Amino acid sequence: MNVIIIGNGIAGTTAARFIRKQSDAKITMISGESTYPFSRTALMYIYMGHMKYDHTKLYEDGFWAKNNIDLIEKWVDHIDFDKKEVLLSGGSSVSYDKLIIATGSKPNKFGWPGENLNGVQGLYHLQDLEKMEAASAKGIKRAVIVGGGLIGVEMAEMFHSRHIPVTFLVREESFWNPVLPEGESLMVGKHIVDHGIDLRLGEELSEIVDDGDGNVKSIKTKNGEEIECNFVGLTVGVSPNVAFLKSTNLNINRGIQVNEYLETNQTDVFAIGDCAELSKPSPGRRPIEAVWYAGRMMAQVAAANVTGKKLAYDPGTWFNSAKFFDIEYQVYGDISPKETDGVSQFYWEHPELPKSVRIAFDTQTLAVRGFNLMGIRYRQEVCTSWIENKVNIDEVMTNLKAANFDPEFFKMYEEDMIKAFNKQYSKTISSQGKRKLSFIRKLMQTNG
Repeated sequence: MNVIIIGNGIAGTTAARFIRKQSDAKITMISGESTYPFSRTALMYIYMGHMKYDHTKLYEDGFWAKNNIDLIEKWVDHIDFDKKEVLLSGGSSVSYDKLIIATGSKPNKFGWPGENLNGVQGLYHLQDLEKMEAASAKGIKRAVIVGGGLIGVEMAEMFHSRHIPVTFLVREESFWNPVLPEGESLMVGKHIVDHGIDLRLGEELSEIVDDGDGNVKSIKTKNGEEIECNFVGLTVGVSPNVAFLKSTNLNINRGIQVNEYLETNQTDVFAIGDCAELSKPSPGRRPIEAVWYAGRMMAQVAAANVTGKKLAYDPGTWFNSAKFFDIEYQVYGDISPKETDGVSQFYWEHPELPKSVRIAFDTQTLAVRGFNLMGIRYRQEVCTSWIENKVNIDEVMTNLKAANFDPEFFKMYEEDMIKAFNKQYSKTISSQGKRKLSFIRKLMQTNG
């Protein structure tokens, strides 16, 4: 069996490894981005001088030959699904028995005037980092970043590490508030400003101005202000990297449509990672989830199905992690940025430091539903177990220390959280019925 994998990110690489574990198939991984797979999340640390490119490679260079996995460094121009043939840049082609498409994402553009000028780019591929390095070597007087998400924060931190002034345009009135609840959103916004970033909330890009030679001169905002700069980072999200497939018979909506087995409408063709769109996502999950762990889990499922098993994709309990400058962020389960009926959210925030814990739970059953953590780290296996087993909020609060995995000698705040919880709601009562009644009465009093 000849298996071709297009893409060498976390999804493509994991698929290759797991197919090799389960079969002696011929495996070829194709990518025009780099010869060897690397950690995309580490790109910022290369720019900041914490790592070198070689440090980000997922395995030693000899790993691939040792495991009989061939690597081709070329871009894919087209796929002929009838002939089972992948056409590569330069005119060559390779055939397949099974094909896995793992082409990832591309930074969004929304048709702004000047968005294709020199000095305008996103941050996703290795080539994006190389362009940032080249621009920095020439000298960046000011960078403007458009879009208030995780990649925008990464880019701001990168420039901040080299003392390059940054103006950060965020459309929302509070930072990343489509995802973060109010308390965490305000905390992160303040933290960004405290690091010297010119954060402009409620501000949008109108135009990128040409200097007359095809380079960035400045930007104009929708409020009419012109800001001089010679670099513009577009970090307004990503979308599936599937443009080269639009002329084929592959079913594509936003991403490549797949069923629960990650199969496309084409025989022996699978799609995984950021480019895949689930036709019927699990309850509470999105059709496209552009996060590395989802790509890794999809890859393991696709590898099983390629090698003859029939395994459905089950993403399990949602989780993600990131970093806002010095604030580590973790989320497990269901945390809504706004209050919802039938769900209460206990929120504790340190009075001085950028640290907080938010726990969502069902108002009626008291079963815990999700955790939002800022600057305090909790164990994934503990939090997901509590969520999946619908553990009562009182029991969770009693055993909160079991989840904490901050380093030794870090101060623990669980006792402060328990005091705040008891003050906000009610003391734990041994009888479940009385506990519910007492809690609900207290909740009604609290909500007026």
